[in-house]
Amino acid sequence: MNRVDLISVGTRNAFRALATNIPQNTVASFWEDEGFVAVDQLDYDDSSVRRVTFQTYAAAVDWTDINHVQRALRAFEWELKWLARNAYHNDSDFDGVWERLDRDGLALDANHNITWKHPKGLEHSLASLNDASGIRDEIDRAHQTLLTDPAGAIGASKQLIEATAKYVLTELGVPLGKNPDLPDLVKSAQQALHLHPSTVNGIGPDGAGGLRKILGSVSTIAIGLAELRNLGYGTGHGHAKSPVGLGVRHARLAVNAATTWCQLLLDTLADPKAPWRNAAATSSSSTTQPQPQIQSPDNAHSTHAAAQGDSL
Repeated sequence: MNRVDLISVGTRNAFRALATNIPQNTVASFWEDEGFVAVDQLDYDDSSVRRVTFQTYAAAVDWTDINHVQRALRAFEWELKWLARNAYHNDSDFDGVWERLDRDGLALDANHNITWKHPKGLEHSLASLNDASGIRDEIDRAHQTLLTDPAGAIGASKQLIEATAKYVLTELGVPLGKNPDLPDLVKSAQQALHLHPSTVNGIGPDGAGGLRKILGSVSTIAIGLAELRNLGYGTGHGHAKSPVGLGVRHARLAVNAATTWCQLLLDTLADPKAPWRNAAATSSSSTTQPQPQIQSPDNAHSTHAAAQGDSL
């Protein structure tokens, strides 16, 4: 799978434009303080030596690498702080930067600090996907409603797991079936990636009994979220009465649990040494190896009972 940039070209260009108002040596120092070295050969032409200086360092960044990006963001912060302190900017300039950062999943506070709106590790996981838009939509929805709409956050957490499972299965060529329910999606996605207790084998940590226990617990996350939502504590179904006693702590638990499940699957999907890859290679050379199948609600056995059995 192709890795995509964590910071868009538009955002990088916006910060390059801001460098016009900063002395050349200062621009260079922001990058060098974060450990970057300017590239020798640069295919970039600009009338501003300051923007060119910015670009020689920006070209040295691997924008798909979370560690590189974190350092580059600190250089961006130094740039914003310098401009604010010296008043070499218009408020509209910062508004444009804020909008671009927001679109990239980043937040800019009043002190010009840049932070991820979602966990950094998850952003790194999403960078490995060909198209993370569906998953990102649910992550954004979950975090945006966390403090103001706990039921909405719980509903979005359930949908985040569903979107992730469908992405994994589609990438691996596993048929989704007709109207699969969440527990079956989750089980099939984990089985396909050898992350289900029933598929854990081999040597090393991937075959350890301790991992089997952890994966059994992870498998129940999606079941618990689906049940919580169906009981009326999450959006997605109409209910006669509003949920009573639901608070931010419940929503945060749901969002964090769903994020953990999502990151586990995406990291395993992208890992070139993950056990599922060896199994997939073996399967491709044999026509008798069955692929995981997803049951539809019509022919599935009791989802709750199955989930309990699978997690033991």
